[in-house]
Amino acid sequence: MKLSLRSLFWALLCPGIVAFLGPCLILSAWESPAIEKWAINQYVGLLLAAAGLAGLAWCIYYFATAGRGTLSPLDPAKKLLIMGLYRYVRNPMYLSVIAVILGEIFFFNSTFLVVYAAVVFLAFHGFVMFYEEPYLRRTFGEEYDAYCKKVSRWLPG
Repeated sequence: MKLSLRSLFWALLCPGIVAFLGPCLILSAWESPAIEKWAINQYVGLLLAAAGLAGLAWCIYYFATAGRGTLSPLDPAKKLLIMGLYRYVRNPMYLSVIAVILGEIFFFNSTFLVVYAAVVFLAFHGFVMFYEEPYLRRTFGEEYDAYCKKVSRWLPG
């Protein structure tokens, strides 16, 4: 499957809401970031966000091409994805979204976004443990179990 409008739709909807709309709403409701003079934290934030966006773009492309699916649980990959970033961690897409949010934390120097990032990570962790991993285990069986033994859920090992 080529990269399709369906893939782009889910890419904008799921990670887009979490990585961009959520922080925008938080910043506009509780903080008014004003950048008068750039400091080192803004540059660090840009690097983190850029790394997160690059990782996310790669995951979207890989899901669509190698996995023949989208990021959505409603239209998941048809193959177990174990190459590229998935060779190092089982959840690079979620980590990429967290990297974007961490970039926003540094860029805007926002304590509210620190709390938001923690809540998002806990939500991702719960989703992975209670929905995604059981689904992958049912779908791919021993192949997924072998993958889990080799590759960590969150930290490259």
